[in-house]
Amino acid sequence: MKLKKENILIVDDNYDMLELLQRHLKSFNFHTYKASSVVEAIEVLKTTSIDLLITDLQMPEINGIELIRYTSEHFPSIPKLVITGFPSVDTAINAVKSGALDYLIKPFTGEEFKKAIQNCLKNDVLKPNQAIERKNLKETFYSGIVGSSEEHFKLIDVIERVKDNRVTVLIEGESGTGKELIARAIHYNGRFAAQPFITVNCGGIPESLLESELFGYVKGAFTGANETKKGLFHAAEGGTIFLDEIGNASLAVQSRLLRVLQEKEITMVGSQKPQKIEVRIISATNSNLQEMMKNGTFREDLYYRLNIVSIESIPLRNRKADLLPLINNFIKKYEKEYGKSNITITPKAIAILTRHDWPGNVRELENIIQRLIVLCDNTIDVDLIPNQLKYKQPSETFHLKPLHEIEKAYILKVLSAVHNNKTKAAEILQIDRKTLRQKLL
Repeated sequence: MKLKKENILIVDDNYDMLELLQRHLKSFNFHTYKASSVVEAIEVLKTTSIDLLITDLQMPEINGIELIRYTSEHFPSIPKLVITGFPSVDTAINAVKSGALDYLIKPFTGEEFKKAIQNCLKNDVLKPNQAIERKNLKETFYSGIVGSSEEHFKLIDVIERVKDNRVTVLIEGESGTGKELIARAIHYNGRFAAQPFITVNCGGIPESLLESELFGYVKGAFTGANETKKGLFHAAEGGTIFLDEIGNASLAVQSRLLRVLQEKEITMVGSQKPQKIEVRIISATNSNLQEMMKNGTFREDLYYRLNIVSIESIPLRNRKADLLPLINNFIKKYEKEYGKSNITITPKAIAILTRHDWPGNVRELENIIQRLIVLCDNTIDVDLIPNQLKYKQPSETFHLKPLHEIEKAYILKVLSAVHNNKTKAAEILQIDRKTLRQKLL
């Protein structure tokens, strides 16, 4: 189903409610941004084209009425939908006076929620420049991201939405699905493309060094700190820092990252002086951060700040329509690398590759195609495909039998092999003819 073009911002300090609303909106096929406070919501409004604001009223520090008022004055074209668990006539009147178009009382059904959204959007006309149209997505190659499936085009839609602002993005998915490729596409297709793109593998840097690598350190901060050294956040100033495998960051590093997101500033190790920083943070993980939060190994508040925009990198087995474009792309790539040309692949070979589940995802597919290009002359056929990708031999069902049945079956095989010559069979079995007759009874 085609992704709708509306960007919807949902604001609630209750994380469970945020998740519930997002699930509803996803089922309606809308794209969502999330904020757990008015301050976060305003930051999203400043940097992103929003088509509908959905906000709770009762929130700490700054309530939803203030957000509605701010939005009405600064972004008057954005329709506003209020949700609340503490209904009153005065509250409803106040919300409407402040600029809300509709008012929902918790709990509400999914159908009531959908109808309220439709009422808010029914007079809103999508501007042509707000999102890339599907008709312009005929090409299957987008900044290294190759495909022709509906999921591929939805991914491009999301990238187009976030590429020009500094909203934090969390990319979740299995290893080998191209999470870094997505991050690079966001950066290099947007207005910050001329600025640095810094990649940090949080799982590849020892825990004791990650903090100083990210934030830098001053001379004398620890043994061996003989000079002041700026960190990777400094190097990414004005651009994007990509935190790969964020689930491997220690709780100490998570705490410092939370401050970066909250205050837009960093403090070098060994220093007391914070420094303002302007960096877009894109993070990625193949870990289950929801489970890690339950286990206390990943901060819940950091998760929701990193996850203002969530992108799921779909495994290859769930988007088989992308397989052939990817195969063709990798064939072209490795033809050039190995000085070959006009390589073809047979339909039978494609059928085997299509049947495989690709647990290693796109990375596994690329490795296989690279191998096939090296081994083939001009045609990739079934004989070159590794055995582990081909149809596996069915395993024989093993039934437990009494020993005499197994013994008798073997004797009959021996007799058959010697054309029922009992004397010869007895010699092979190393028993006499009398014993042979008894065992056949």
